[in-house]
Amino acid sequence: MTASDQITQCLLRWSNGQEDAERELMRLVVPEMRKLARHCLRRERPNHTLQPTALVNEAYLLLVDAKNVRWEDRSHFFAMASRVMRNILVDYARRRLSYKRDALCVTLDDVSSYVAGVSAELVALNDSLDALFRLDPRKARVVELRFFGGMTVEETAVALMVSPNTIIRDWSLARAWLRRQMSPHAVS
Repeated sequence: MTASDQITQCLLRWSNGQEDAERELMRLVVPEMRKLARHCLRRERPNHTLQPTALVNEAYLLLVDAKNVRWEDRSHFFAMASRVMRNILVDYARRRLSYKRDALCVTLDDVSSYVAGVSAELVALNDSLDALFRLDPRKARVVELRFFGGMTVEETAVALMVSPNTIIRDWSLARAWLRRQMSPHAVS
């Protein structure tokens, strides 16, 4: 049985209420979640205070605490994990921007401007991605899985149950739409 099959079996057993499956699931998914977290954090500012292990722990706690989730397979779990990690990072960026706005005295140097810019870009990307979800959920899922989840075209195609050519087309159109949406001259 492949690792993917083992994860799927654990998820199904766990969804059916077998509590011992959670420990086995954790053993199987945490290493992959660390890779996913490192992938997510690679796009963040260089001195980000959130470490991959902390991101994994927070995401895992949210995932195992989710009630009424009927896990389908490994792809479903990691698609949700990438979404949860994205939300954690966006919330973190929003809090950071809020602290900067609320600060009484802020020194403006190149580093703090860069950090604020990266946080603002992540929030803008998240807001644009939310708008894309309302217009075309599949294209938004493609971006989420490819950009935040680090999935290949083939992995994304399996997760969304479409052809790789559809993923390539959706990826291209979604990136163009997001670029236009996030452009400083975009009309909201």
